[in-house]
Amino acid sequence: MHIQRKLFGLARDEHGFLPLMAVYSTLIAAVVLCQMFLLSKIISDVFIYGREPDLFVLLLMLSTIFGRSIFMWLRERAAQRKAVLIKSGLRKKIFEHTLQLGPVYTRSEKTGEMVALITEGIEKLDDYYTKFIPSLVHIIILPAVITLFTIYIDWLSGLILLVTGPLILFFMWLIGTYAKKLTRKQWSQLSTLSSHFLDVLQGLKTLRLFGASQKEAENVTSTSDRFRLITMNVLKVAFLSGMVLELAASVSIALVAVQIGIRLIEGLIIYQLGLFILLLAPEFYLPFRALGQHHHAGMEGAAASEKLFGLINRQVPEKTIVQKTQIPDIIKEIQFAGVSFTYEGSGAPALQNIHLSLIPGTITALAGRTGSGKTTLANLLLRFLSPSKGKILLNGISFECIDPVQWRRMIAYVPQQPHFFNGTILDNFLMVNPNISSEEIENAATRAGVHDFILKLPEGYNTIITENASRLSGGERQRLSIARAFLKDAPLLILDESTSNLDPESEYFISLATRELLKDRISLIIAHRLQTVKMADRIIVLDKGKIAEAGNHNELVSMNGIYSGFITPGDERTGGAP
Repeated sequence: MHIQRKLFGLARDEHGFLPLMAVYSTLIAAVVLCQMFLLSKIISDVFIYGREPDLFVLLLMLSTIFGRSIFMWLRERAAQRKAVLIKSGLRKKIFEHTLQLGPVYTRSEKTGEMVALITEGIEKLDDYYTKFIPSLVHIIILPAVITLFTIYIDWLSGLILLVTGPLILFFMWLIGTYAKKLTRKQWSQLSTLSSHFLDVLQGLKTLRLFGASQKEAENVTSTSDRFRLITMNVLKVAFLSGMVLELAASVSIALVAVQIGIRLIEGLIIYQLGLFILLLAPEFYLPFRALGQHHHAGMEGAAASEKLFGLINRQVPEKTIVQKTQIPDIIKEIQFAGVSFTYEGSGAPALQNIHLSLIPGTITALAGRTGSGKTTLANLLLRFLSPSKGKILLNGISFECIDPVQWRRMIAYVPQQPHFFNGTILDNFLMVNPNISSEEIENAATRAGVHDFILKLPEGYNTIITENASRLSGGERQRLSIARAFLKDAPLLILDESTSNLDPESEYFISLATRELLKDRISLIIAHRLQTVKMADRIIVLDKGKIAEAGNHNELVSMNGIYSGFITPGDERTGGAP
């Protein structure tokens, strides 16, 4: 019911949606009363009084038929337009909230499930707003109008309608309670299937390499079979619900017909009035049948929306704060003052009481084993996370007083595994700044050692690269990422070992370009190679979230501590992944 209230709230918040549905249902109810009255009069005139129906009455009857069709079409059209607006608004809200949650959240979720949620999940709401909500509004108005009118003209028939209507709703609720659980399982299994299938596609090369294709195909088949079985159970319940509703409606109509027939025989009711009420009875139960047919679609939408609202309600790790302080043009110092951070659901802190200063013109390297907190510290600096304790200060100003969006504009980030979007190389460069000139782009590509490679491509800078540049080598993707960092020309540079995937010759060339890029900036390097660590002015060795050692290369080696343990003969790595 909580989810249903939220979904109904979206319909309520959409301007004019529910009132418009109510207006059309009221108009349809009025037309139905006129239509059934005219039909009873025509039949009564012909069969009881043996006279031809009046031409004016026939024209009115024809107009009610057309009027009812037009109102129903207008109602359906209006519901479809409002559904599109609701889905678009919800998709935009989810996308914006996902951006606020940041990459730390998306890395912890299954990509396939998120894609299924934002695409298939939102589309499941289409029937909810185009069929279920209009049927729900219609069942509130049309039966109420017919019941009140019937009680006014024949209280006995009206009483039957008044009693049987809620009974049918009660049966629908009983069946719906059981069907809701099955529908929830169905959606959960569909999300699992989507995630599994995407995982297989992404790891197809690995499956072929290890000869595990057949086994994984069997797993996909098994998952598909479980989804098929759950779907069949849902359909069984849906068919059972339809049968129960048809049976209940038929029995109710029979009750109305029997008591009218007996009263006609006894002369307690005139023929036209009895026929009028008998014609109204199916119209009274028609909205119940329609709601029963669309109730399954409503449950599917509710099941899919549980995770949608779960995502929307997920707390953003950093508070979105209105900018109170203008970001200074020149960064003099970034200071970590007693910063600690603990991930949600984790008992041990990822970082503990970090005190660190970053100043322009210096290179700071982070070293440590896997899980020591290097990536967490970088994510705090990128404002993807907010400290659990302590503060991060920019020129003495707390990060909490600075807009994170504007702050990230001052950062150039070169990850170990850079991402590129499906489009041209030029499009991926223009993401940095749409107003960058072609000369600046070529200069940055030249400094990154990728200009000549781009010119050899079929369309040069207009060559389409697939999602994440999957057809390019790791070294080529890394150099494109470094070129983007040159283009941004930001005062703060974060490098996640940008040369780790390059061949020795390219690594040497890029290392020279990187040294130029590091000049007069605040540079933070997540270090993996000894060569990178040696060039740093200061090395911070993290261990279990704490700063264990700090100093330059020679100082740390002389300490004969954790850092010196990373260095082994013939090994150029400092140990540990970010």
